[in-house]
Amino acid sequence: MRALGLFLAAVFILSALAPSRGHAQARNTPDPCPRPPAGSIVTEPTDLRSQNAVLRVSLTYRQSKQPNGSTRYCYLAEDGSQAPTLRVKPGDLVILSLKNDIASDTHEPAASTAPVKNNPAAQPIMTHAGPMPEACAGGGVMSATATNLHFHGLTVPATCHQDEVLTTSVLPGATPFEYRFRIPANQPPGLYWYHPHMHGFSKVQVLGGASGALIVEGIERANPELAGLPERVFIIRDQDLLNPDAAPSDSSAPTVLLDADGDARNTGDGTGQPAKDLSLNFVPVPYPNYEPAIVPIKTGEKQLFRILNASAITYLNLQILTNSRPQWLPVVALDGVPLTYSGHTGNGILWQSHVGLPPGGRAEFVFRVPESGATLITHSVNTGSGGENDPVRSIAKFVSSLSAPDLHSRLAAAPEPLPPPALPWLGSVTPVRTRKLYFSETLQDPKDPNSPTTFYVTVDGEQPVPFEPTSTVPNLVVHQGDVEDWIIENRSLELHAFHIHQIHFLLVERFDAPANEPFLRDTINIPFWDGKTAKYPSVKLRMDFRAPGIVGTFPYHCHLLEHEDGGMMGLVRVEPAQTTQSAPDRQDKSGRNPHASATAAAERSAGVARWSANQSHQNEKR
Repeated sequence: MRALGLFLAAVFILSALAPSRGHAQARNTPDPCPRPPAGSIVTEPTDLRSQNAVLRVSLTYRQSKQPNGSTRYCYLAEDGSQAPTLRVKPGDLVILSLKNDIASDTHEPAASTAPVKNNPAAQPIMTHAGPMPEACAGGGVMSATATNLHFHGLTVPATCHQDEVLTTSVLPGATPFEYRFRIPANQPPGLYWYHPHMHGFSKVQVLGGASGALIVEGIERANPELAGLPERVFIIRDQDLLNPDAAPSDSSAPTVLLDADGDARNTGDGTGQPAKDLSLNFVPVPYPNYEPAIVPIKTGEKQLFRILNASAITYLNLQILTNSRPQWLPVVALDGVPLTYSGHTGNGILWQSHVGLPPGGRAEFVFRVPESGATLITHSVNTGSGGENDPVRSIAKFVSSLSAPDLHSRLAAAPEPLPPPALPWLGSVTPVRTRKLYFSETLQDPKDPNSPTTFYVTVDGEQPVPFEPTSTVPNLVVHQGDVEDWIIENRSLELHAFHIHQIHFLLVERFDAPANEPFLRDTINIPFWDGKTAKYPSVKLRMDFRAPGIVGTFPYHCHLLEHEDGGMMGLVRVEPAQTTQSAPDRQDKSGRNPHASATAAAERSAGVARWSANQSHQNEKR
């Protein structure tokens, strides 16, 4: 034990003394977004808690350029802490001031209106650079230096100063923008998160580290099995490779094939160079050696692990090993919702030997580390022949010690139980209609897999068009109080992750077969097509539009952010509860709004035409 304690002390000292890459480039200028070196001890994010039912937070959005050409982005609290965890209770008022403090002359990819998958430094992306009428902030300008916030998973109105991301643009040097919203009284207690949703630039900002956890407290009130447990927050992010030219540690690994973004293509066998490195609470775990982050943990103590996949494009398939053997993990919540909210009648625990998390997904489970310690890894994820490579790799080493520091957050020991949900279980509600949407992609040159790719999410029966950010016309119109079934097909050769703002949904079917997974989610994988079978892979989701506060217009999209940036996004408008249908908004049997669909298609086609004209002009200038 004494030797173990000395080891941990040595690691801590080295972590504190070793300069980050940013510090190495300018020792006299502190990096505004500092990151620890590989192999460091993992620290908990700072907690910012509500007081007297109000959470007041001031965040400053900063950036720092790195010697390898990458850019870090971060949110700094007033005390200088990076990516603080926001802790609230149901019914609390959140007042968050966001100041954009990055340089307005930052040389990032020029904004345009091109829906492509390619190197952003060389190709434009589907966005808009001019002011929008009736914009919430900053004229709605989507640019490399602008930012905003999305409160992922919360049922908060998609209105200005709350969770509106379509026209909210916080510009450099502008007066701090105030978010002011109330956590719904019936918001499930669990793990949520905040991140920028600047269309066209979401990937680069999230990849740079702009994200943080948001916890709605009281999960022990939903599941008394958790009462009194210490809790820790693990945020897994991805980032550009620190060692892109390094040879793989496995000499038998296949040759690296790059896609149009310069990321490693899926090898399909769990080996090879990954598309991106991972980090755990900002401690990098770089290719090719994957030196794990160090997590000191009290021997034999049960803890609640709250894990967020805040990656821009990386899928996770998490597993904890002890003595090289996988452990069964009691999962108690997914995507912020305790499993006691589900259709299960048991104790709200789902035992799993591995936990799959798409980008944006969250899982919460209990774990007790034995004296021998344990290792957190991610298994490989087969993303399809058109996807990026997500191989097997270690993430963290849990070092067991009786002298490990106490965690600074612990669940209530004697919680008052939550009242039962006021609404019927989603799985027991008959949907008012069924819709079908599908993901698809088009290569500019079908013979060149590295040619620019246009991304779409399309309502069945319509022509695929990429998202047009200047359009205010929704793809779909629903009514508050309704429950619908949405069938989501994947007609592409890579894995996609469907996400919708403001609501949760229930997986009803997978590949047309009933799915016995009575859990609520807000992000889910849509399996890739193999290019051969006659029927496309699909899932059927029961969509819950019953919350009274969701009237408004908000997006649904693929949560691989390069896909969302590249056009794989649509809009749904939730109108007040319906009594009689007016003629212009009458929907056809498929649930489409023909008037809205035709107008939206025309606006998006006009947007693509503007992009084509802009490209021709740019080519002439070259």
